[in-house]
Amino acid sequence: MRLVLVAAAALIDPDGRVLIAQRPEGKAMAGLWEFPGGKVEPAETPEAALIRELEEELGIGTWASCLAPLTFASHAYEDFHLLMPLFACRKWQGVPQPREHAALRWVRPGDLSQWPMPPADRPLVAILRDWL
Repeated sequence: MRLVLVAAAALIDPDGRVLIAQRPEGKAMAGLWEFPGGKVEPAETPEAALIRELEEELGIGTWASCLAPLTFASHAYEDFHLLMPLFACRKWQGVPQPREHAALRWVRPGDLSQWPMPPADRPLVAILRDWL
């Protein structure tokens, strides 16, 4: 089975809320809410991929020193296995905009479980709730 490495961020605002992004129409799992991020390209570190993806998807800039490894997800989908490190990020430049998503929402950690998410993202919710 093919292994896909994806880096994701839990962007945490000063009020302790976490940013989730809605997958757009036309993409797999459209309409579900996820933590922003994306595929790690060959010869790219997860941190570099996340910095690139946050700029592309949300129009914000951050630095590797602002990405704290928090946990990871490991999930077997039908045609690939997803490995997804989740980084906590509390510092960035700019205001997140939904460049590649249908919508963005700032959600309290205790309320994250109320949002429909892809199977790989769901186990991360309890960790964020307990950590934040």
